[in-house]
Amino acid sequence: MSIFSESAAFAYILLPLLVFLARILDVSIGTLRIIFVAKGVKYFAALLGFFESLIWLVAVAQVMQNLNSWQTYIAFALGFAVGNYVGVVLEERIALGNILIRIITQREAHELLSVLRKEGYGVTSVEAQGEFGPVSLIFSVIKRKNVRKIVALIKRYNPNAFYTIEDMRYVTQTYPLPLTDRSLFSALGMKRSTKHDHSAAVHPGNAAT
Repeated sequence: MSIFSESAAFAYILLPLLVFLARILDVSIGTLRIIFVAKGVKYFAALLGFFESLIWLVAVAQVMQNLNSWQTYIAFALGFAVGNYVGVVLEERIALGNILIRIITQREAHELLSVLRKEGYGVTSVEAQGEFGPVSLIFSVIKRKNVRKIVALIKRYNPNAFYTIEDMRYVTQTYPLPLTDRSLFSALGMKRSTKHDHSAAVHPGNAAT
């Protein structure tokens, strides 16, 4: 092992590669940890923090033991850069949490509202006055994984509508599951108790009703 660790192949190829991969891993974990902290998922954030710091220490130790190797420096920095990219991609794939989508349209929104409700999203619609005349405001709280689907519906039925998307940390459950979910529980012969609260206007997984 000592002969292998002192070889040129290890010093110039294998060691920088290991440092590069370690940095990708620890930075990716760190990106996810920050997102978990922002979402209030404290236990997963703590667990990821442990592995992030452990891998980082291993990578730094290898760099400090090979101060004459510029290849290790490059691998350390490059791994940090790639790790940020990988972390963001992973977070987009996981799509944690809920978002609030706000739609403002001057066009009649009855068709869009009908389609959104048929798709299982709860929505709140309000008539308002814009700078150039009356507009409709539509609010919905949805899972982040459904963003592309609901944006596609907006562009299909109200292509000129203005919409904004905002992150939400907490959403309270006050209304029953969407029809699709209730049908699933019914098909499985299961009952789910739900609590109605007409003073609130937010559904946890799909929308503000």
